Amino acid sequence: MADRLRAGIIGAGFIGGVHAHAVRAAGGEVTRVAASRPDRSEEAAVRLGARTAAVSGDDLIDADDVDVVHVCTPNSTHVALARRALAAGKTVVCEKPLATTLDDARALVAAARGRVATVPFVYRFHPAAREIRARVHAGGAGPLHLLHGAYLQDWQAAGAPAGWRGDAAEGGAHRAFADVGVHWCDLVEFTSGHRITRLLAATAGGGTASTVQFETDSGATGSVVVSQTALGRRNALRISLDGERAAYRFDQESPEQLWIGDRDGDRVLHRGAPAYSPAAARYSLLPPGHPQGYQDCFNAFVADTYSAVHGDAPDGLPTFADGLRAAALTDAVIRSSESSTWVEVPS
Repeated sequence: MADRLRAGIIGAGFIGGVHAHAVRAAGGEVTRVAASRPDRSEEAAVRLGARTAAVSGDDLIDADDVDVVHVCTPNSTHVALARRALAAGKTVVCEKPLATTLDDARALVAAARGRVATVPFVYRFHPAAREIRARVHAGGAGPLHLLHGAYLQDWQAAGAPAGWRGDAAEGGAHRAFADVGVHWCDLVEFTSGHRITRLLAATAGGGTASTVQFETDSGATGSVVVSQTALGRRNALRISLDGERAAYRFDQESPEQLWIGDRDGDRVLHRGAPAYSPAAARYSLLPPGHPQGYQDCFNAFVADTYSAVHGDAPDGLPTFADGLRAAALTDAVIRSSESSTWVEVPS
Protein backbone atom coordinates (compact mmCIF):
# COMPACT_ATOMS: atom_id res chain seq x y z
CA MET A 1 0.00 0.00 0.00
CA ALA A 2 1.30 3.43 -0.96
CA ASP A 3 2.19 5.96 1.73
CA ARG A 4 -0.10 8.38 -0.08
CA LEU A 5 -3.40 6.55 -0.03
CA ARG A 6 -5.14 6.13 -3.36
CA ALA A 7 -8.92 6.37 -3.30
CA GLY A 8 -11.57 5.07 -5.61
CA ILE A 9 -15.03 6.63 -5.35
CA ILE A 10 -18.09 4.67 -6.45
CA GLY A 11 -20.97 7.09 -6.95
CA ALA A 12 -20.50 10.58 -8.31
CA GLY A 13 -23.41 12.61 -6.97
CA PHE A 14 -23.25 15.35 -4.34
CA ILE A 15 -21.79 13.10 -1.65
CA GLY A 16 -19.19 11.66 -4.03
CA GLY A 17 -17.89 15.19 -4.53
CA VAL A 18 -17.73 15.72 -0.77
CA HIS A 19 -15.67 12.53 -0.43
CA ALA A 20 -13.32 13.63 -3.24
CA HIS A 21 -12.59 16.95 -1.51
CA ALA A 22 -11.99 15.14 1.77
CA VAL A 23 -9.60 12.62 0.19
CA ARG A 24 -7.40 15.41 -1.12
CA ALA A 25 -7.59 17.33 2.18
CA ALA A 26 -6.34 14.18 3.91
CA GLY A 27 -3.33 14.01 1.60
CA GLY A 28 -4.75 11.22 -0.54
CA GLU A 29 -5.30 10.99 -4.29
CA VAL A 30 -8.52 10.18 -6.12
CA THR A 31 -7.28 7.70 -8.69
CA ARG A 32 -10.59 6.32 -10.02
CA VAL A 33 -14.27 7.20 -10.10
CA ALA A 34 -17.16 4.97 -11.15
CA ALA A 35 -20.63 6.34 -11.84
CA SER A 36 -23.79 4.60 -13.08
CA ARG A 37 -22.56 4.36 -16.70
CA PRO A 38 -19.14 4.54 -18.39
CA ASP A 39 -19.92 7.91 -20.02
CA ARG A 40 -20.98 9.33 -16.66
CA SER A 41 -17.81 7.94 -15.12
CA GLU A 42 -15.73 9.83 -17.69
CA GLU A 43 -17.54 13.08 -16.87
CA ALA A 44 -17.30 12.46 -13.13
CA ALA A 45 -13.56 11.75 -13.31
CA VAL A 46 -13.03 15.24 -14.71
CA ARG A 47 -15.46 16.90 -12.29
CA LEU A 48 -14.07 15.16 -9.19
CA GLY A 49 -10.43 15.47 -10.22
CA ALA A 50 -9.74 11.73 -10.55
CA ARG A 51 -6.82 10.30 -12.46
CA THR A 52 -9.12 8.14 -14.59
CA ALA A 53 -12.60 6.72 -14.90
CA ALA A 54 -13.55 3.15 -14.02
CA VAL A 55 -15.88 1.11 -16.21
CA SER A 56 -17.82 -0.11 -13.17
CA GLY A 57 -17.73 -0.38 -9.41
CA ASP A 58 -16.30 -3.87 -9.62
CA ASP A 59 -13.59 -2.67 -12.00
CA LEU A 60 -12.68 0.10 -9.54
CA ILE A 61 -12.52 -2.31 -6.59
CA ASP A 62 -10.20 -4.66 -8.48
CA ALA A 63 -7.84 -1.89 -9.63
CA ASP A 64 -4.26 -2.05 -8.32
CA ASP A 65 -4.12 1.73 -7.88
CA VAL A 66 -7.00 1.85 -5.36
CA ASP A 67 -6.22 1.37 -1.66
CA VAL A 68 -9.45 2.78 -0.22
CA VAL A 69 -12.91 2.27 -1.69
CA HIS A 70 -15.49 4.99 -0.94
CA VAL A 71 -19.03 3.67 -1.47
CA CYS A 72 -21.33 6.62 -2.27
CA THR A 73 -24.11 4.80 -4.15
CA PRO A 74 -27.84 4.19 -3.49
CA ASN A 75 -28.50 2.33 -0.24
CA SER A 76 -29.47 -1.00 -1.79
CA THR A 77 -26.02 -1.39 -3.38
CA HIS A 78 -23.92 -0.79 -0.26
CA VAL A 79 -23.72 -4.39 0.95
CA ALA A 80 -22.53 -5.98 -2.29
CA LEU A 81 -19.94 -3.28 -3.00
CA ALA A 82 -18.60 -3.13 0.56
CA ARG A 83 -18.42 -6.90 0.80
CA ARG A 84 -16.52 -7.16 -2.49
CA ALA A 85 -14.11 -4.40 -1.49
CA LEU A 86 -13.39 -6.05 1.85
CA ALA A 87 -12.80 -9.39 0.12
CA ALA A 88 -10.31 -7.61 -2.17
CA GLY A 89 -8.37 -6.45 0.90
CA LYS A 90 -9.32 -2.79 0.56
CA THR A 91 -10.10 -0.25 3.25
CA VAL A 92 -13.78 0.73 2.94
CA VAL A 93 -15.59 3.98 3.63
CA CYS A 94 -19.30 3.26 3.17
CA GLU A 95 -22.05 5.84 3.26
CA LYS A 96 -24.88 5.21 5.67
CA PRO A 97 -27.09 3.33 5.99
CA LEU A 98 -24.51 0.59 5.99
CA ALA A 99 -27.26 -1.80 4.90
CA THR A 100 -31.02 -1.71 4.47
CA THR A 101 -31.57 -4.65 6.83
CA LEU A 102 -30.22 -5.43 10.27
CA ASP A 103 -29.00 -8.89 9.24
CA ASP A 104 -27.02 -7.48 6.30
CA ALA A 105 -25.43 -4.87 8.57
CA ARG A 106 -24.39 -7.60 11.01
CA ALA A 107 -22.86 -9.60 8.16
CA LEU A 108 -20.82 -6.60 6.97
CA VAL A 109 -19.47 -5.97 10.46
CA ALA A 110 -18.35 -9.60 10.61
CA ALA A 111 -16.72 -9.32 7.16
CA ALA A 112 -14.87 -6.15 8.22
CA ARG A 113 -13.41 -7.61 11.41
CA GLY A 114 -9.73 -6.72 11.66
CA ARG A 115 -9.91 -4.13 8.86
CA VAL A 116 -10.37 -0.37 8.74
CA ALA A 117 -13.99 0.11 7.67
CA THR A 118 -15.77 3.35 8.51
CA VAL A 119 -19.13 5.09 8.15
CA PRO A 120 -19.31 8.90 7.86
CA PHE A 121 -21.18 9.99 10.96
CA VAL A 122 -19.38 13.25 10.41
CA TYR A 123 -21.29 15.50 12.84
CA ARG A 124 -19.09 13.96 15.54
CA PHE A 125 -16.27 16.02 14.08
CA HIS A 126 -17.69 19.45 14.88
CA PRO A 127 -15.42 20.90 17.59
CA ALA A 128 -18.51 21.90 19.59
CA ALA A 129 -19.72 18.29 19.59
CA ARG A 130 -16.34 17.12 20.87
CA GLU A 131 -16.49 19.82 23.54
CA ILE A 132 -19.90 18.61 24.74
CA ARG A 133 -18.57 15.06 24.91
CA ALA A 134 -15.50 16.13 26.89
CA ARG A 135 -17.55 18.16 29.38
CA VAL A 136 -20.13 15.41 29.89
CA HIS A 137 -17.43 12.78 30.40
CA ALA A 138 -15.66 15.07 32.90
CA GLY A 139 -18.87 15.33 34.91
CA GLY A 140 -19.64 18.94 34.08
CA ALA A 141 -23.33 18.30 33.50
CA GLY A 142 -23.81 15.90 36.36
CA PRO A 143 -26.13 12.97 35.67
CA LEU A 144 -28.00 13.49 32.41
CA HIS A 145 -31.75 13.06 32.69
CA LEU A 146 -33.14 14.38 29.38
CA LEU A 147 -31.79 14.10 25.82
CA HIS A 148 -33.89 15.83 23.18
CA GLY A 149 -33.88 17.65 19.87
CA ALA A 150 -34.70 17.30 16.20
CA TYR A 151 -33.32 16.76 12.73
CA LEU A 152 -35.43 18.72 10.26
CA GLN A 153 -35.02 19.19 6.51
CA ASP A 154 -37.38 20.39 3.78
CA TRP A 155 -36.02 18.91 0.56
CA GLN A 156 -39.01 16.54 0.23
CA ALA A 157 -41.62 19.16 1.17
CA ALA A 158 -44.52 20.16 -1.08
CA GLY A 159 -44.27 16.98 -3.14
CA ALA A 160 -40.65 17.50 -4.22
CA PRO A 161 -39.23 14.39 -5.91
CA ALA A 162 -37.26 12.07 -3.65
CA GLY A 163 -35.40 10.23 -6.41
CA TRP A 164 -34.12 6.78 -5.51
CA ARG A 165 -34.56 7.54 -1.81
CA GLY A 166 -38.32 7.38 -2.29
CA ASP A 167 -38.13 3.87 -3.73
CA ALA A 168 -38.15 1.27 -0.94
CA ALA A 169 -36.30 -1.19 -3.19
CA GLU A 170 -33.35 1.21 -3.47
CA GLY A 171 -33.58 3.37 -0.38
CA GLY A 172 -34.83 0.84 2.16
CA ALA A 173 -37.99 0.39 4.18
CA HIS A 174 -37.67 3.67 6.04
CA ARG A 175 -36.79 7.09 4.67
CA ALA A 176 -36.19 10.05 6.98
CA PHE A 177 -35.11 8.17 10.07
CA ALA A 178 -32.69 5.87 8.22
CA ASP A 179 -31.33 8.85 6.27
CA VAL A 180 -30.93 11.54 8.93
CA GLY A 181 -32.52 10.33 12.17
CA VAL A 182 -29.63 7.94 12.70
CA HIS A 183 -27.23 10.91 12.50
CA TRP A 184 -29.10 12.51 15.39
CA CYS A 185 -29.02 9.33 17.46
CA ASP A 186 -25.34 8.78 16.74
CA LEU A 187 -24.45 12.32 17.81
CA VAL A 188 -26.49 12.12 21.00
CA GLU A 189 -25.10 8.72 21.98
CA PHE A 190 -21.56 9.84 21.11
CA THR A 191 -21.69 13.05 23.13
CA SER A 192 -23.69 11.73 26.09
CA GLY A 193 -22.18 8.27 26.48
CA HIS A 194 -25.72 6.90 26.83
CA ARG A 195 -27.25 4.16 24.67
CA ILE A 196 -30.89 4.12 23.64
CA THR A 197 -32.34 0.86 24.95
CA ARG A 198 -36.07 1.07 24.14
CA LEU A 199 -38.25 3.39 22.12
CA LEU A 200 -41.73 4.28 20.94
CA ALA A 201 -41.98 5.63 17.40
CA ALA A 202 -44.67 7.02 15.14
CA THR A 203 -44.08 7.58 11.42
CA ALA A 204 -46.08 9.63 8.91
CA GLY A 205 -45.82 11.04 5.40
CA GLY A 206 -44.73 7.80 3.79
CA GLY A 207 -41.68 7.65 6.03
CA THR A 208 -40.68 11.31 5.63
CA ALA A 209 -41.44 12.19 9.26
CA SER A 210 -41.07 10.39 12.58
CA THR A 211 -41.30 11.13 16.27
CA VAL A 212 -39.38 8.91 18.67
CA GLN A 213 -39.53 8.72 22.46
CA PHE A 214 -36.80 6.71 24.12
CA GLU A 215 -35.07 5.58 27.32
CA THR A 216 -31.35 5.03 27.82
CA ASP A 217 -29.14 2.57 29.66
CA SER A 218 -28.08 5.31 32.11
CA GLY A 219 -31.53 6.33 33.24
CA ALA A 220 -32.30 9.24 30.94
CA THR A 221 -35.40 9.75 28.84
CA GLY A 222 -35.65 11.64 25.59
CA SER A 223 -37.28 12.40 22.28
CA VAL A 224 -36.44 13.40 18.74
CA VAL A 225 -38.51 14.73 15.84
CA VAL A 226 -37.24 13.80 12.39
CA SER A 227 -38.64 15.23 9.16
CA GLN A 228 -37.62 15.86 5.58
CA THR A 229 -40.80 17.83 4.85
CA ALA A 230 -40.36 20.65 7.39
CA LEU A 231 -40.58 23.80 5.29
CA GLY A 232 -37.87 26.34 6.04
CA ARG A 233 -35.56 23.81 7.68
CA ARG A 234 -32.57 23.08 5.48
CA ASN A 235 -30.41 20.87 7.69
CA ALA A 236 -31.44 21.59 11.27
CA LEU A 237 -29.80 18.96 13.47
CA ARG A 238 -30.24 20.14 17.04
CA ILE A 239 -29.40 18.35 20.27
CA SER A 240 -29.82 19.23 23.93
CA LEU A 241 -28.26 17.23 26.75
CA ASP A 242 -29.84 18.28 30.03
CA GLY A 243 -28.15 17.34 33.28
CA GLU A 244 -28.35 18.02 36.99
CA ARG A 245 -25.74 20.81 36.91
CA ALA A 246 -25.63 21.97 33.29
CA ALA A 247 -27.26 21.60 29.88
CA TYR A 248 -25.41 21.63 26.57
CA ARG A 249 -27.08 22.56 23.30
CA PHE A 250 -25.76 22.38 19.74
CA ASP A 251 -27.29 23.39 16.40
CA GLN A 252 -25.55 22.07 13.28
CA GLU A 253 -26.68 25.14 11.32
CA SER A 254 -24.79 27.35 13.81
CA PRO A 255 -21.79 25.08 14.33
CA GLU A 256 -19.44 27.73 15.68
CA GLN A 257 -21.44 28.00 18.91
CA LEU A 258 -22.02 25.80 21.94
CA TRP A 259 -24.83 26.87 24.25
CA ILE A 260 -24.32 26.14 27.95
CA GLY A 261 -27.01 26.56 30.56
CA ASP A 262 -26.46 26.35 34.30
CA ARG A 263 -27.77 27.94 37.50
CA ASP A 264 -25.88 31.13 36.78
CA GLY A 265 -27.65 31.61 33.43
CA ASP A 266 -26.97 30.86 29.79
CA ARG A 267 -23.79 31.54 27.88
CA VAL A 268 -22.38 30.83 24.44
CA LEU A 269 -18.94 29.34 23.96
CA HIS A 270 -17.50 30.04 20.51
CA ARG A 271 -15.27 27.61 18.65
CA GLY A 272 -11.63 28.21 19.43
CA ALA A 273 -12.29 29.74 22.84
CA PRO A 274 -9.49 29.21 25.40
CA ALA A 275 -11.92 27.15 27.48
CA TYR A 276 -12.14 24.49 24.77
CA SER A 277 -10.72 21.11 25.76
CA PRO A 278 -7.79 19.53 23.89
CA ALA A 279 -10.21 16.95 22.42
CA ALA A 280 -12.22 19.75 20.78
CA ALA A 281 -9.26 21.97 19.93
CA ARG A 282 -7.79 19.15 17.82
CA TYR A 283 -10.58 19.68 15.29
CA SER A 284 -10.59 23.48 15.45
CA LEU A 285 -8.37 24.16 12.46
CA LEU A 286 -9.08 27.80 11.64
CA PRO A 287 -8.74 30.92 13.79
CA PRO A 288 -11.93 31.99 15.60
CA GLY A 289 -14.16 34.06 13.34
CA HIS A 290 -13.27 31.98 10.28
CA PRO A 291 -16.22 29.55 10.21
CA GLN A 292 -15.80 25.82 9.87
CA GLY A 293 -18.63 23.63 8.62
CA TYR A 294 -19.83 20.39 7.10
CA GLN A 295 -16.99 19.87 4.61
CA ASP A 296 -14.45 20.46 7.39
CA CYS A 297 -16.12 17.71 9.42
CA PHE A 298 -15.98 15.38 6.45
CA ASN A 299 -12.33 16.23 5.88
CA ALA A 300 -11.55 15.39 9.51
CA PHE A 301 -13.45 12.10 9.29
CA VAL A 302 -11.54 10.97 6.19
CA ALA A 303 -8.23 12.15 7.67
CA ASP A 304 -8.87 10.07 10.80
CA THR A 305 -9.86 7.07 8.66
CA TYR A 306 -6.64 7.33 6.67
CA SER A 307 -4.68 7.78 9.89
CA ALA A 308 -6.19 4.51 11.13
CA VAL A 309 -5.04 2.79 7.92
CA HIS A 310 -1.50 3.83 8.84
CA GLY A 311 -1.85 2.29 12.30
CA ASP A 312 -3.16 5.11 14.48
CA ALA A 313 -6.30 4.82 16.63
CA PRO A 314 -8.13 8.18 16.44
CA ASP A 315 -10.63 8.68 19.24
CA GLY A 316 -14.25 8.64 18.14
CA LEU A 317 -13.72 7.27 14.62
CA PRO A 318 -17.12 5.87 13.46
CA THR A 319 -16.74 2.33 12.16
CA PHE A 320 -18.97 -0.34 10.65
CA ALA A 321 -19.99 -1.18 14.23
CA ASP A 322 -21.57 2.28 14.41
CA GLY A 323 -23.28 1.58 11.11
CA LEU A 324 -24.70 -1.58 12.66
CA ARG A 325 -25.89 0.46 15.64
CA ALA A 326 -27.78 2.76 13.24
CA ALA A 327 -29.35 -0.25 11.55
CA ALA A 328 -30.49 -1.58 14.94
CA LEU A 329 -32.13 1.75 15.79
CA THR A 330 -33.83 1.93 12.40
CA ASP A 331 -35.11 -1.62 12.82
CA ALA A 332 -36.57 -0.69 16.21
CA VAL A 333 -38.23 2.45 14.81
CA ILE A 334 -39.84 0.45 12.01
CA ARG A 335 -41.13 -2.24 14.39
CA SER A 336 -42.45 0.30 16.87
CA SER A 337 -44.15 2.36 14.16
CA GLU A 338 -45.85 -0.75 12.80
CA SER A 339 -46.98 -2.05 16.20
CA SER A 340 -47.62 1.28 18.00
CA THR A 341 -45.80 -0.16 21.02
CA TRP A 342 -42.55 0.31 22.92
CA VAL A 343 -39.82 -1.99 21.58
CA GLU A 344 -36.34 -2.95 22.71
CA VAL A 345 -33.41 -1.83 20.56
CA PRO A 346 -31.36 -4.89 19.48
CA SER A 347 -27.96 -4.99 21.17
